[in-house]
This record gives sequence, structure tokens and C-alpha cells, in this order.
Amino acid sequence: MRAEIVSIGTELLLGEILNTNTQFLANQLASLGIDLYFTSSVGDNRERLSAVLKQAWQRSELILTTGGLGPTQGDITREVIAKVLGEELTVDQALKQNLVNHFAQRGIEMPPNNIKQATIIPSSTAILNPMGTAPGWWVEKDGRVIVAMPGPPGEMQFMWQNGIVHRLKEKSGGIILSPGTGCPSLGGS
Repeated sequence: MRAEIVSIGTELLLGEILNTNTQFLANQLASLGIDLYFTSSVGDNRERLSAVLKQAWQRSELILTTGGLGPTQGDITREVIAKVLGEELTVDQALKQNLVNHFAQRGIEMPPNNIKQATIIPSSTAILNPMGTAPGWWVEKDGRVIVAMPGPPGEMQFMWQNGIVHRLKEKSGGIILSPGTGCPSLGGS
């Protein structure tokens, strides 16, 4: 399984924050025996992100994205994935209610711009995020998987450990030890 990591956020390109998500995910993929072929960082720009995701779609079976799932105008990951895959975004009522409840527990009304965090596409399932407001996505289409995760490292790592690793193991049929190396492998490259 060829994997690729796409880190999204202009703050990464400006050096305002260190990209620890790629380091974490690269280490995790290696421990699962999944071959990481490419990593890239792209700013919050629809055209550039679309180009990066189209290229990733052509060359990798597993695409992991971090960032761009927030409620702001610059958070464009969901919209761009939908466009690249030719699918329509719709508001998932259960996700919307989760967000409303999240804010209500804090004694505040949900800002209208957070509704975009409750959107999904037909080929996606939401990955809940109890650490924040940005649910992730598990997208399966045409034999490929895109996993979209939030950018804050604590949220991304929690989601990885609690909502993604087991799905990757299920998809691969479990971890297989490579002969002679003792290293885990999911086979194929």
C-alpha cells in the first residue's frame, strides 16, 4: 500500500509552526508496515491544494491529510476533497447536533460558521473528534482511501489512535510480519 501525507496550512509554509504531524504519521505508518512514498505541505489555497490532492490520488492508495478542517474561510480541505472527487457536500444532521451539543456544554451558542464542520460527501464517513470541533473524514472510493484529520497535533494524534489505526488494520486484514525482518508489513508496495 503506497501512502502519502499532505499537511495543509499556510502557517506551515511560513514557518510559524513546526510540522510535527508529518513526523508522527510517518513513524506510525512505518510501524504498521505501510510504505510512505511522498509527503508535502501546501497552503490554504484551493487551486494548489486541489493540484496536490489530484496528484496524490493518481499515485497513492492511502492519502493522509492534516489541517484545514476548522470553521474559518481558510479551512478548505473538505471542499477541495469534494471537488477533486466530484461529490457534493451535505450537512449531516447527527454531526451538526454533536457540534451544537459541544458548544452548549460550554454554555455558548454554536457560531454559524461551524456548520461547515458538519458536512460530508457520499464516499465519506465522519471520524468524531472529542478533543475539538473538527471531525475527520474516512473516504473510500475507487480502491483508494483519504483520511482527513485536524491540524492541531493533540487532536490529530487522538483521532489517529482512536479512530484510524484500527480501520487501517481491518482494511489490510491485519499486520503481517515480513519474512526475515521481523518488521510489520501490510504487503504490497
